[in-house]
Amino acid sequence: MATLAKPQEASRVKSMAPARDRFNHAAKYIFLTLLTLTWLLPVFATLLTSVRTMDDITLHGFWSVPSEFHFSNFKQAWIAARVRQYLLNSFIITIPSLLGMLFLSSLSAYALARFKFRGNLLIYFTYVAGTMLPFQILLLPVFRLTNRLGLYDTYGALILIHIAFQLGFCTFVLRNFMRTVPGEILDAARVDGCGEFRIYWQIMLPLSLPSLAALATLEFTWVFNDFLWALILLQSDSLRPVTAGLATLQGQYVTDWPLITAGALLATLPTVLVFVFLQRYFIQGLTLGSGK
Repeated sequence: MATLAKPQEASRVKSMAPARDRFNHAAKYIFLTLLTLTWLLPVFATLLTSVRTMDDITLHGFWSVPSEFHFSNFKQAWIAARVRQYLLNSFIITIPSLLGMLFLSSLSAYALARFKFRGNLLIYFTYVAGTMLPFQILLLPVFRLTNRLGLYDTYGALILIHIAFQLGFCTFVLRNFMRTVPGEILDAARVDGCGEFRIYWQIMLPLSLPSLAALATLEFTWVFNDFLWALILLQSDSLRPVTAGLATLQGQYVTDWPLITAGALLATLPTVLVFVFLQRYFIQGLTLGSGK
């Protein structure tokens, strides 16, 4: 009887497995759906507020159904609230910062990945340690340094500080990828008479395009959405990027929330478009070289 009971018990456990798997899948989908809805709730509230009037919000509250839709808030934010100028300032700061950090980090990553010299690992770990340094402790020293150098309240101050702070992370990612490039390719180029800079420019950079595209997506988002450094290093309203510019729209006693949310939605469009066009490189580029 014992020998018959064991096969029956095993078959019963095996028959329960599909039901348990279906329950686990359903629980996962329910959890992910709730998580997605929780994440989308502030986005939905922002969209809803941007097409309403302040009188409608005051009378019926934020979460009420709008009595009518006012898309003129976007036009007012673009022109009257100077979002157009703030976005232009953001691009003036972001694009040179992005080009500078990618170029300098790719140079340093190439040197650290392909050359053996004394202090190589020390320099590399210095880069890595720099990425872990809380930038808040450097707010006052950087402020005083830009004042002494005459860079305070200029685009150059923000561009230089973004390049300096993101250089370590970009070097870390690119070095890991460049170590995966077969050395035979570089040796063949040297045999043909290529110099090191030409190898870097014509061989290593084209091979590193997926990682560069992934970093460009990430760094564009970080620099474009920066608020604190712009608040510390810029005083003139005509130079402020869109994040710091939108903060000036908040009044001391009364705040026009439809105007601010409309401007915020306009400010998110560049980063969304960049991510949409480069998303296929994002995960691929950041995972390349992770095995070494």
